[in-house]
Amino acid sequence: MGAITPIGLGVNEFWAGVKEGKIGFDTITKFDASEYKCQIAAEVKGFDGKNYMDFKAAKRMELFSQYAVAATKEALGDAGIDMEKEDPFRVGVSVGSGIGSLQAMEREHKKLLERGPGRIGPLLVPMMISNMAAGNVSIQFGLKGKNINVVTACATGTNSIGEAFRSIQYGEAEVMVAGGTESSITPIGIAGFTALTALTSSNDKNRCSIPFDKERSGFVMGEGSGIVILEELEHAKRRGAKIYAEVVGYGCTADAFHITSPAEDGEGAAKAMEYAIKDAGLKLEDITYINAHGTSTHHNDLFETRAIKKLFGEHAKNIKINSTKSMVGHLLGAAGAVEFVACVKELEEGYIHPTVGYQVPDEECDLDYCKEVVSGSFSYALSNSLGFGGHNATLVVKKYLED
Repeated sequence: MGAITPIGLGVNEFWAGVKEGKIGFDTITKFDASEYKCQIAAEVKGFDGKNYMDFKAAKRMELFSQYAVAATKEALGDAGIDMEKEDPFRVGVSVGSGIGSLQAMEREHKKLLERGPGRIGPLLVPMMISNMAAGNVSIQFGLKGKNINVVTACATGTNSIGEAFRSIQYGEAEVMVAGGTESSITPIGIAGFTALTALTSSNDKNRCSIPFDKERSGFVMGEGSGIVILEELEHAKRRGAKIYAEVVGYGCTADAFHITSPAEDGEGAAKAMEYAIKDAGLKLEDITYINAHGTSTHHNDLFETRAIKKLFGEHAKNIKINSTKSMVGHLLGAAGAVEFVACVKELEEGYIHPTVGYQVPDEECDLDYCKEVVSGSFSYALSNSLGFGGHNATLVVKKYLED
């Protein structure tokens, strides 16, 4: 696994931050946000692309691609994949970004307006388009197998891992580098989401991203990347790989309801969870922990709660539910992937992190959102992601037990 997050560079630092209940929220430093209604974000701190790749290569990549390459470097190293011993056409990439580079677009658009079309940089398009994270990952590490960029807004990271899972199941690859990446803390990014009234109106870093709390007022924009190495089980065993966990279920649906709001009755998200659980061959009662999409917007948290209750009925009250976004904010296309990494670490250690900052119960959000740490062994984690456009994606991951 590999991670670049607002609370730590690398999985170990990220996970240590999670266990500390560390929050990555602070005043925006990437540009002057003093005139903006929302002035807070969850920025990645201390990252320098040159620490992860050749200087020239880094210069030809926008930040979202650099994050993906850095997280992939960590993940491949952690997995012990030796490309000299692999058929490169059997090692694929499924790394998505919801937006690509707003920075490149803003920078070159300014040149266009001020200096005319002849001054646009020749690399604008290949640095801006969202598939370039997947493209750069494959180029940097010599991965010649299936290479895809799933774009489903805030469900991108989860869909990317799910589609990699399906690719291995179908026999298209033996190893898939999978996850999401994003870096959209820019003037147009913040202004756009603010105009949509999606971002929090709070500039108090301790009360800005508070999923399921009655006082929640919107999400906090985050950035970073989460990458995992998925591998066909027998292939992993043959090379003596350390196996963290096993992906066992994947489900997707569409709300077909509204471009930004989830379906009000939660039916779409409920179906995605149902399909993932069925895919895993499990009963509803087998699920005791959910890492929720939990964005801290009024609609998402309410409708996701309804979805959980709709599917699980009375059992919903027995399920521990948390939101990693309470610490790292909403990483958009990278959110599901970073949250998946958190799920795997939680399974490994028997530790469910609290929804940090959750204080004021909401009468309509009446499930167990983990105000405190929950310790104890559990077998399955279910992770939800819901994206603008009505995209619902769910993964079920199982604690790995050696035969």
